[in-house]
Amino acid sequence: MTQSAFSYADDVLHVEGVSAASLADQFGTPLYVYSRSALTEAYRAYADACAGHRAKIHVAVKANSNLAVLNVFARLGAGFDIVSAGELARVLAAGGKAENTVFSGVGKTAAEMREALNAGVKCFNVESIPELHTLNDVAKAAGKTAPVSLRVNPDVDAKTHPYISTGLKSNKFGVAFADARATYAEAHAMPHLDVIGIDCHIGSQITEISPYLDAVDKLLDLVEQIEADGAQVRHVDVGGGLGITYDDETPPDIGEFVRTLLAHVKKRGHGQREVYFEPGRSLVGNAGVLLTRVEYLKPGEEKNFAIVDAAMNDLARPAMYEAFHRIVPVVKRAAQAQVYDVVGPVCESGDWLGRDRELAVEPGDLLAICSAGAYGFVMSSNYNTRPRAAEVMVDHERARLVREREEVKQLFAGESILPD
Repeated sequence: MTQSAFSYADDVLHVEGVSAASLADQFGTPLYVYSRSALTEAYRAYADACAGHRAKIHVAVKANSNLAVLNVFARLGAGFDIVSAGELARVLAAGGKAENTVFSGVGKTAAEMREALNAGVKCFNVESIPELHTLNDVAKAAGKTAPVSLRVNPDVDAKTHPYISTGLKSNKFGVAFADARATYAEAHAMPHLDVIGIDCHIGSQITEISPYLDAVDKLLDLVEQIEADGAQVRHVDVGGGLGITYDDETPPDIGEFVRTLLAHVKKRGHGQREVYFEPGRSLVGNAGVLLTRVEYLKPGEEKNFAIVDAAMNDLARPAMYEAFHRIVPVVKRAAQAQVYDVVGPVCESGDWLGRDRELAVEPGDLLAICSAGAYGFVMSSNYNTRPRAAEVMVDHERARLVREREEVKQLFAGESILPD
């Protein structure tokens, strides 16, 4: 959590100027709560470090695609990084601009390409030769030229969880580094493509700068070869992936990270090129919490369980990655703490939100699952026919409902039974 936005007053957790307990009472639980000031503070850390440089920020929509969250960034002047036509629609609905949006993703369909091309996106980050041919055909049929950057896989170890490592040659992403020069030559020869950039993304939840520097060095070496072959590379996209503090991680300061990379590009003699950043988790992760209520306390022979009303369908990261999220009481109790596994009601042994947590709680108490602003609601599901949570944005002393809680009847409204 961002300490300035989430803090205790009289032993009650507050989100900016609003009691988290009052939010749970008003909007129910499970409940995602975001702080506008925390979102703004994180974005400005990037923007301030980019000031005076040829650098652009494109917010990774996949980390949190709520329209209110995207609108906060659009108002601050952000561009966006999308991985589907659906995310493009969200960006436009939230006040973002297609001309400030880059379209990433390894499996874009021709229909998605057409939609993005007609909307006028800034650039397609292309990841394979077959995708280049499809995009060239789509652009030809539309009578347009598609702006293209190739995502190159630099084979750099980001030292992160294998599920969120994307820059190794064993990963599905990007053009293999050894094939990149020839792929650029092929793209440059396609009449309906305009090759304008190069990009990479080496992973997520990265807590060191050195892997980025290794990747940038490999990209810039490649740029020099590509331009010797006749293509022009106007921007270098270093991707996203900067980590946050969930527990005891010590990622670099955002400003330090940005300034270090920009200085390195300039030192390498490429200061004339634009540098793109695609932050996601580092913008939204610690700007949100998931509020949940304790339903039952269940003692066991080997484990004590605090059974809450949030579950793996609401927050998939612990079950999917064995990810750690701090869990804190909304109202602090003076009672003796016990060790609990915090689990949900879903019928899976993998339905846990935190293991071996010291908590002083009683049934009916509220807990806050911290650092839930990234890959929280966006990865939620209706497993066990559970309606997805509501989302709330807090702005100083005001709380606004920015997504209504689903109702069960909505979950099968599009289904039908067989006729007699």
